[in-house]
Amino acid sequence: MDAYRVEYEPGWDKYFEELDASVQERIYKKILQLQAGIQGRHLKHGSPYFVEEIGGYRIGYKSDDLTKIRTVYFAGSHKNYEKWYKSQ
Repeated sequence: MDAYRVEYEPGWDKYFEELDASVQERIYKKILQLQAGIQGRHLKHGSPYFVEEIGGYRIGYKSDDLTKIRTVYFAGSHKNYEKWYKSQ
């Protein structure tokens, strides 16, 4: 698998900062896996976002296979993920 560069959209950590340090660490490890080339599921037809699941938590991101850049837009609980996604 090819390596990707991970970038962060301003405000991506709005909900992430509210989480316990142990949960933040789990999410960060999954973000590192995004760098290594794993890819989550596509949200729905026509949506540019992908999602990675970590228990009851989610990471929302976009992936550009040409530039090998993945941009994180959201990281937080499933409940906050639903709020974020509805606002997109």
